[in-house]
Order: sequence, then C-alpha cells, then structure tokens
Amino acid sequence: MTESPAIVEVRHASITFPGVKALDDVSFRLLPGEVHTLMGENGAGKSTLIKALTGVYQLDSGEILVGGEAQHFVGTASAQAAGISTVYQEVNLCANLSIGENVMLGHEARGFAGIDWRKTHADARDVLRRMGLGDLDPRAPLSSLSIAIQQLVAISRAMVTDSRVLILDEPTSSLDANEVEVLFGVIRRLRDSGVAILFVSHFLDQVYAISDRITVLRNGQFVGEYRTEELDRAALISKMIGKDFASLRALGSHRQTAVHDRTGTPLLVAEGLGRKGSLQPTDLELHAGEVVGFAGLLGAGRTELARLIAGADKADSGTVRVRGQKVALNSPVAGLAHGIAYSTENRRDDGIVGDLSVRENIMLAVQARRGWMRRVPARDVDRLVTKYMERFSVRPNDPDRPIRLLSGGNQQKVLLGRWLATEPDVLLLDEPTRGIDVGAKADIQETVAELAEGGMSVVFISSELEEVVRLSERIVIMKDHQRVGEVVNGPDLTAESIVSIIAAESEEQAQVLATEATHEEGNAS
Repeated sequence: MTESPAIVEVRHASITFPGVKALDDVSFRLLPGEVHTLMGENGAGKSTLIKALTGVYQLDSGEILVGGEAQHFVGTASAQAAGISTVYQEVNLCANLSIGENVMLGHEARGFAGIDWRKTHADARDVLRRMGLGDLDPRAPLSSLSIAIQQLVAISRAMVTDSRVLILDEPTSSLDANEVEVLFGVIRRLRDSGVAILFVSHFLDQVYAISDRITVLRNGQFVGEYRTEELDRAALISKMIGKDFASLRALGSHRQTAVHDRTGTPLLVAEGLGRKGSLQPTDLELHAGEVVGFAGLLGAGRTELARLIAGADKADSGTVRVRGQKVALNSPVAGLAHGIAYSTENRRDDGIVGDLSVRENIMLAVQARRGWMRRVPARDVDRLVTKYMERFSVRPNDPDRPIRLLSGGNQQKVLLGRWLATEPDVLLLDEPTRGIDVGAKADIQETVAELAEGGMSVVFISSELEEVVRLSERIVIMKDHQRVGEVVNGPDLTAESIVSIIAAESEEQAQVLATEATHEEGNAS
C-alpha cells in the first residue's frame, strides 16, 4: 500500500539549552489519517519536539515543513495558522463560560451589533456533532461536564479551524477506562477523516490500542520509526531505555548475601493505598534491613506510590500502618513524624533550595520535624552538617556555599544527607542517581546498601533497570499506574526479566511472569 505524503516533516532538527542538547539532529514525519505516537523516557526530547511543532521553541538548526512548504513558526498562532493544533494534559478551558463559548472562543460568529450568539452556538453545535458529541447542549455551562468530556470539548475547540494536525499530549492521564474509550472513539473519527494525530502517552496498553505508527526518541536523538504491529512491547521498551536484549541478558543479579526474614512485623504496611487519576489501590510491605526496588517506565506509578507513602500526596483510599499502628499521612511533616523520609526525583524544583547554603539545605528536614519555633542548637547543626558532608565527600567542602553552585552529584549527596539527618526508619529514594557522574552514582549505591545493612528500609526507584536489579532484594513492578507484580531477587534475575513483566499484554500475564521469576530464583538459591 502506497503511503500518503507527510503532512508534517521535521528535518535534522536541533535545539540546545544551556548545558543540554534537547534535540540532536532529529527527523520526524506525520502522515494524514494516522495516529502516530511519540515514545521516550524522561528527557528523551518529546516535549521539546512538540513545542517546536507548536511554535513555542524555535529550531537552532533544521527545518519544519507543513504540506511540503517550509515554515518558520514565531509563536503558537503561526503554528495554528499552518493547521497545527494542540490539546495539553491540563484542560485549558474557561469553566465560567458555556460549552459553546469555549468551543468557539476566538472564532465567534459576528454581525453588525458584535457577536451573534445565536449563530455562535449553532456553529458550536455543528462542531460538536462532527466530533460525535451532538448530545451536548452548547448553552450548558462547561463546569457541568466531567473532566473527560471537557477534554473532548478542548479537542472540539482545536478542530474549529479544520486543523490538519492535532497534537494530544498525555490526554488520558486523568481519565478512567470508560472515558478513555470515549476519547479514543473521537480520535479514530478524526483519523478516519484524514487528520494527522500526534499522540503522547506513557500508557503502553493505550499506545498499542490507538497507534498506527510509533517514533522513539532517546536522549534527544531519533531512535527509529515503526509500524505499531511490527514492534512488540518488549522491543519498544528496549529501544526506549537503550538496552538491546543481548545486553539485558548479560546483566547479572547481585542479591544481597543475607536474605532478611520477612515473617516478623513489617516496618510499614500499605493496604489498598490509592489516589484517583494517580494510582490504583496498591498493597505493599516494607521490612527493616531490605532494599525494595520500584521498577517500571516513567509514569508507571512508581513516584505516585512513593509520594503517597511519604504523605507528599494525600491518598483517597487505603490505609498505612507503621510498626503495626495505623497512621494518617496527610503531609510530608506527618511522614517525617512517623520516620518516613522521601527524596524527590525532581532535585532542582522540589529538592534543593538553590539560594540557601549547603548547611541550610541539610538542616531543612530536621528543623521542619522539630517545628520552626524550636530552632536546632548551633552545635547540633555543626555536628550534623560536618557528619554528612564528610560521609558523602561533598565538594567543595564549604557548608556556607549556595547549593545551586554545586554539581548535580554533590547536590544529590546534600539531599541524601538532609533525609538521613532525620534518622528515618523508611527512606524513599526517587531517581537518586539520575543525571550525576559515575563516581557520585557509585557512592550513593554503596550508601543504599549500607543503610539497609544498618536496619533501615530503603525504597529505591530508578529508570536504570540494572541498577534496580543490582541493589534490590525485592522488586515491585509498576505499569499504567498500578502494581502488576513483585519478584524476589536472585542470581539468575536480569533486567530482561523485569522488561518481560512490564511488556506483558495483560495484568494477569504480568503476575504469572512475576510468579515464575520468583519461583525460578527460589529454586536457584
């Protein structure tokens, strides 16, 4: 079958930010009448490419063609004028206006006396009907609709100008399964009418349900373009994380020599812990003296589970028990009060306070635990700061230096010192080795093993599966915002084993594979 000419073509695009090459000689194409999914881990370049296509960012080199004609977008309006519309994850509508007013915003019908509201609402009804939403009353308030239907209204607004290209950035993140099917019905209708749809999602099942074609980016570079039916899930994951199966098979398992007894009372038990739109109800046990890895692709639910355990987000279902006692974790301070510390994956925005000194950053959590009216004595501050700067060899060795002037690895060491200074029973480390050099990474991995040997329960989250396999005694596997399996580590477990479970086509298959992997490790040991 002959392919149609590309409606959008990106040729050799590069965009550089200070210290980062966000896009590096990337070429990409969108065909009319297709759903084309853009895949890649965090930092792969997906958002940068989308912003280039929508006029938010301009290319340092390369070109963008629409309908075969070179374009130079100087803003979102010029991209829209070329026929490219975008609907973002967060619905950007006006809740105080009617459905019709939102659909036609900026494109209202006008007469001699100004806006012709009768004609505007009639035009909105026509647009909604084309989207399969003819049962909506354009005069009804937008606020009366669910988030899912508001998402469809946002798509309708994007299509008012008969756009040739529709970009959907994580459109299903807040939708349940039934709502996703309604959205997919609209997407298929647009696809069949000839619209080119660029779809971005972390949900593998949804990607395979709706996509005709997949492009993979990694570290700002183009990895490949594939027909969906020709790329199985395991191969997709391998391309996203940059490990082929030959490499994955070579990664050995290094289980701790002392397997801890898990028959006693756990340090922490979560039962049915969940948050609507964020994490399906999840059970979890954490025992003293073990490292538990959370494995899964970005957006799988790893961070969401850690944040609920720590009180950084408030759960709307389930319970948590610490040392057998039910506790309310409604804030990070409450988490600290129960011996739970959480080191965020977003070191720059949610971790360090850039204008404060290394000393002040280390002491933040201890001071928060005491309360701001009870200042930590100066001699205790000096003792703790000296202890953790020396323990982690923070460089330069200047506690009064603003932390923003330190390297990423040294900032991460300071954050680890901050949480260890609170003497937690449970330490949740979310991507603690991301973006740091090999030496700092080795220091942190060694520290994780030492903390577990000292009796602490450590949760270790990393996108580098070999890291998870190397450090963890147990590995909880997450996919599509839910737990799909757990394996006990052992000499024969590899990163490939974890990939196979993540790539399973159903939750039941994932659980079977996880059970088989655990049984194999039990037999091997």
